[in-house]
Amino acid sequence: MGVETEVNAASEKSNKVQGADAQFRASIIQELDRVLASRFFKNSQRSRQFLEYIVNCKLDGRADDLKERTIGTEVFHRPPDYSTGEDPVVRVQAGEVRRRLEQFYQSDDGQPAVRIELTTGSYAPHFHPRAPHVTAQPETPSPTQTRSTQMLRKRTAVFLGLICLIAAILAVSWWARAHEENQRISVTNQFWGPALASQQPVLLCLAKPVFYRPSLELYRAYSNSHPGTFQTEVERSNRALPLDPKTKIDWGQLSPYPDYGVAVGDVEAVVKVSGLLGSLAKPIQIRIGDRYTVEDLRSSPSALIGAFNNKWTMQITHGLYFEFVESADGALSIHENSPGGQVWQVVYGKSNEMKRDFALVARLLDSNNGQFTIVAAGITGSGTQAAGEFVSKPEILEKALKSVPAGWQNKNVEFVLQTDLTDSVAGPPTVLAYHTW
Repeated sequence: MGVETEVNAASEKSNKVQGADAQFRASIIQELDRVLASRFFKNSQRSRQFLEYIVNCKLDGRADDLKERTIGTEVFHRPPDYSTGEDPVVRVQAGEVRRRLEQFYQSDDGQPAVRIELTTGSYAPHFHPRAPHVTAQPETPSPTQTRSTQMLRKRTAVFLGLICLIAAILAVSWWARAHEENQRISVTNQFWGPALASQQPVLLCLAKPVFYRPSLELYRAYSNSHPGTFQTEVERSNRALPLDPKTKIDWGQLSPYPDYGVAVGDVEAVVKVSGLLGSLAKPIQIRIGDRYTVEDLRSSPSALIGAFNNKWTMQITHGLYFEFVESADGALSIHENSPGGQVWQVVYGKSNEMKRDFALVARLLDSNNGQFTIVAAGITGSGTQAAGEFVSKPEILEKALKSVPAGWQNKNVEFVLQTDLTDSVAGPPTVLAYHTW
């Protein structure tokens, strides 16, 4: 009889444990369904597949399947012998899912029974049950408390009240600043949202115009009449050849240099944009000149830098409400395509120095290449530099988008910008006009 009682007690305890495990598993599955149905996952097929796979593997006890190569073959259909070093699809997707989970729980007002997390450096999810709320029981004051002790406590309470008041003022001030900064970051995330939600890296595309340089023979001819000059490649690369303007040069004395020719303004814009996307943990790839094709632009979100030196910018912006135009006499400008539309051209000073440049920023949800595209381009390099600052600085974006009608997140948007130059340095961009559709 004693043995039977012990067996029944053990069986009852086992049933309780199994029931608790089953209930926890059901809570995890319910939370997984809730996460996948959220706006952070429902439109991202790869993120959904990745998260479902790793959660099910963890629940089923299949730890060996939570390895990079296995995930690559099972979820992303890579061959069993693919190189994980050359194809980081699993690592990139893990970062994407981790970011989406963080965004989901930051915006979630619910009280889930369990929280799903994916820590850095691991493909195994963690399930954290919500801790129960415990109400602390107030202590009963001692009836033997003396009058002096009561006075001391009153003074202490006043002192602590003052400290709390000061702390509250500081906290409100900090919260206001943090809220303002978070709002700016939120606007930036919305502006770049389709690119951030994509599984593919953002292509930062800048042009590389044809660049010609004096031949070595031309340098040597000048050096023969000016001994000691242009003896090294460093000097030839960093000093202009001071020939008389009337000197006649044969075409053969100029040579194309394929490694030269990226515009300074384009580079400055790319640096700004890459810095922003890096802070948002979004992978990028920089493409220069002819090292990318229309197929690349169709497969990944992109940011096109530069205008008249970038053929893809000119093709994609052609026919838009605001577009770049080159007139028959070679004048470069931005036109508004409407009856009596405005025209913006570079403004020069009395000494022919540039005083004002203009730029075009376009946010195209589905450009004619079929992908989300950002255009940041000026009439000259100074305008391009200002456009790069516009799309990469949260405070500038926030100010500009306040004047745009609600719902711009789901529309195409164009901005015409102005930048004033001081000593050839472009100033902050100013919005002159915008158009949404």
